[in-house]
Amino acid sequence: MNSDDLNSTEIQKRYNIDKSEVWQRGPIEGVPGLLQPVAHALLQSIEDVEACLNNFSSDLLWIKPLDMASVGFHLQHLTGVVDRLFTYARGERLLDDQLNALASEGKPPFDGCLAQHLIAKFKTQVGKAITQLKTTNETTLTEVRGVGRKQIPSTVIGLLFHAAEHAQRHVGQLLVTSKLVSEYSKSIGQ
Repeated sequence: MNSDDLNSTEIQKRYNIDKSEVWQRGPIEGVPGLLQPVAHALLQSIEDVEACLNNFSSDLLWIKPLDMASVGFHLQHLTGVVDRLFTYARGERLLDDQLNALASEGKPPFDGCLAQHLIAKFKTQVGKAITQLKTTNETTLTEVRGVGRKQIPSTVIGLLFHAAEHAQRHVGQLLVTSKLVSEYSKSIGQ
């Protein structure tokens, strides 16, 4: 049998490629058991974003198809929502920098901004989140934390879980939007 005859499962085995989702690969070292789903979802978000935007043209980052949020917005929001919700989970209020970042989501942060710049920021933020998960005492998970100016009550685990599920929601939207703008761009010859 030559390499042309291999099916995808055989290729994965031969080249030691793990195509399973993050949660299927086992626990994340150092993360408490109850917080494993949060870590898995955040790490899966990174993998999905990187795979989706591997060949994505940064010229398309800020296009808003059908007045929907742009790919650039989703990348900024992914970073921001993880930062903000993990801040609340620590029992802290948002800083001016975080509020300014929220207000500027959907706008290019600097001239020449590439998708890779925004992906790198998201990866850095998820790294900080995983570090926080590792230091989160499971006995604090049901403690009440206030959210926003109104201090809407939530819990540590509620905030951490919401950060993960909210990130997954925006990754899904990013996947659809990136495909839509890429295909449209191809159809008009850009």
